[in-house]
Amino acid sequence: MIARTDLAIESFPDNLSDNIHIRTHDGIFSITEITLDDDSYSESLGKSKGRYVTLEGHNLIEFSESCEDMIHELAEEIRKFIPDGDIMVVGLGNRDITPDALGVMVSSKVLATRHLEKELNNTDSFLKSLRRVSTFAGGVLGQTGIESAEIISAVCSTIKPAGIIVVDALACSDVSRLGTTIQISDSGISPGSGVANARKELSEKLLGVPVTAIGVPTVIDTHTIIRNFTDSETESFPNMMVTSREIDRLVERSSQLIAYGINLALQPSFTVNDVRELF
Repeated sequence: MIARTDLAIESFPDNLSDNIHIRTHDGIFSITEITLDDDSYSESLGKSKGRYVTLEGHNLIEFSESCEDMIHELAEEIRKFIPDGDIMVVGLGNRDITPDALGVMVSSKVLATRHLEKELNNTDSFLKSLRRVSTFAGGVLGQTGIESAEIISAVCSTIKPAGIIVVDALACSDVSRLGTTIQISDSGISPGSGVANARKELSEKLLGVPVTAIGVPTVIDTHTIIRNFTDSETESFPNMMVTSREIDRLVERSSQLIAYGINLALQPSFTVNDVRELF
């Protein structure tokens, strides 16, 4: 049985084929980049053509002395994915359900600047030189009655960004990656896929511009846990999505880390202190 996971690093067997390339790098994070040349694994493993970068090795609940280095390293990886020009940052998820609130919380911590050019039209300010950024969090289908993909597509067609950054909570199949891993990819994202509630995919094919997906695993299902730690069959057990008992701190800290990384990636003239003072 294939484990339920959103992470590319957990999805591929050891006997990798020629159309998969892996790059590893050890810094503040241990970084693994998996590149798929085609869509061979789209149906079997749910992973489309593209790049998947995984940063792991730190408990995101704890901000260590290397916190600023973590932010800079994350920002550098994000910067490699985003095109020049206007960027729209979209937070997916449900603010009322903590394990699913990551994207919404990140979007609230990203500096929106798209409106400043008009507001500061006659003002000599360094703010006018900032990249134009807009942020958006539209809620989930159960709250709005509208697919996230439909809302984002409509907004995108109006403001016409050069690229989109989408942030969402993920599912993993290894307990050790719960709250310790960040994944960045350019292959798009299907909200809810890790918890078997996949919605319409958000991708360059649908939206017409590059889509960078960023996420942190906040849940794992009980069947996967049982298979990881015992030889028991799981069919007789009810399957549930479970999370860390420190999920509040995890989502708060990881949303801050990702938001800081996005802000620095989009506005290279900023320092960590600059972002900290803004939020």
